[in-house]
Amino acid sequence: MKPWQWILVSMIAALVVGAIINASCVVETEPELVFNSVGSALIGVFDYIGTLFMNLLKMVIVPLVLTSIVVGIAGLGKTDGFARLGGKTLLYYTCSSFVAILIGLFMVNTFKPGLQNGQPNEEIRSQFEANEAKYAGVVEGKLVGQEGGMNAVTDLFLRMVPQNVFDAFGTNNKMLALIFVSILTGVGLIFISPGGRGPVLSFFEGLNELTLLITNWVMWLAPLGVFALVAETSAQTGFEIVKLLAKYFLVVVAALLTHAFVIMPLVLKFVAGVSPRRHIYAMRNAILTAFSTASSSATLPVTMKALRQNAGVSERVTSFVLPLGATVNMDGTALYECVAVMFVAQVLGFEMALSTQFTVVMLALLTSIGVAGVPSASLVAITIIVYNVGIPNPEAVIGLILAVDRPLDMTRTAVNVFSDSCGAVLVAKSEGEDVLTADSVGA
Repeated sequence: MKPWQWILVSMIAALVVGAIINASCVVETEPELVFNSVGSALIGVFDYIGTLFMNLLKMVIVPLVLTSIVVGIAGLGKTDGFARLGGKTLLYYTCSSFVAILIGLFMVNTFKPGLQNGQPNEEIRSQFEANEAKYAGVVEGKLVGQEGGMNAVTDLFLRMVPQNVFDAFGTNNKMLALIFVSILTGVGLIFISPGGRGPVLSFFEGLNELTLLITNWVMWLAPLGVFALVAETSAQTGFEIVKLLAKYFLVVVAALLTHAFVIMPLVLKFVAGVSPRRHIYAMRNAILTAFSTASSSATLPVTMKALRQNAGVSERVTSFVLPLGATVNMDGTALYECVAVMFVAQVLGFEMALSTQFTVVMLALLTSIGVAGVPSASLVAITIIVYNVGIPNPEAVIGLILAVDRPLDMTRTAVNVFSDSCGAVLVAKSEGEDVLTADSVGA
């Protein structure tokens, strides 16, 4: 079988295994799932293997982003068109996120998952009221150490410029700083003497080739890593909670799939002028990996490889658009934030006027960019929004929806990655590149 087929089979097998563990090894369901010794041991093994695979993917992010951007810029030998490339990228990211949020707002207002017969859903209310302290504690625990208020948005540019250049090579939410340092290095190599540029550029080209080779090696382990990650998630998802929040869950998934497989294909076909089917096929490995890992950053090496080798996008466009997109372009996250905030308001009986909903849209757009690089980004953003629109005592409801957050996180991450790839194709076509031709789409 082809690599993507191995990943798909391992994902399906993991769903089955996880469901069996959840059905046979759970000894207590309220207020949270408790597993017997066999279930706990299996989940521990899955967690260990999954974490190891994630670490391998994250290991190559810094050298891959650094070398790709430096080689992509310095290899041109000029800076002409660089500002134009950046402008197109940011315009696409802003528009795609805004459209995603509007889709989420339409879905949540149409289907009203927090209401039952026009009134706040009493079954959901009784669930979070019975476990209010626990759910609030979950939210508080995840927010420890995170930035509050709108600082996460206003500090965006401060995070971009590191105090020490070597800080940019850290793994703790330093992607913006890494991109900034990489761009400076690439531009700087254009302007230094040929004698100085030659050996330095050759070093980065060799390191880039080495990093791509290591990425290929890591992806041989993808079926095993994907199996472990998905099996752990499937086992730990309580089916009673999923049943309780089924309408909310389905609204979020429907909105995400609408954006990914209706809006994005339309953009590809009528704006970029390429075949959506070919692009989806070209990005199959990246989409499956993103869904399994629930991390845009960890998937970045796979996404960059798929765009270059399968879609035929140039090193110049890939190395600039994708790292930036993995940091600030979060279509799925922005959409999810909007739906989650509206759901919380519906369950609590908080009336959302049109002006307040517009505030939610704008805050979702800003926070999806500003806090995307921090752990529990969606939770941070949702908390910022609910407090800024004045929803009273939302902690318990937010804590409740975290019970089904992992599968939704996997889905919105896949949407984030697919949207980034569509942006790269759109920018590449606008730059005159011949992408997604019959010869460029890999097997």
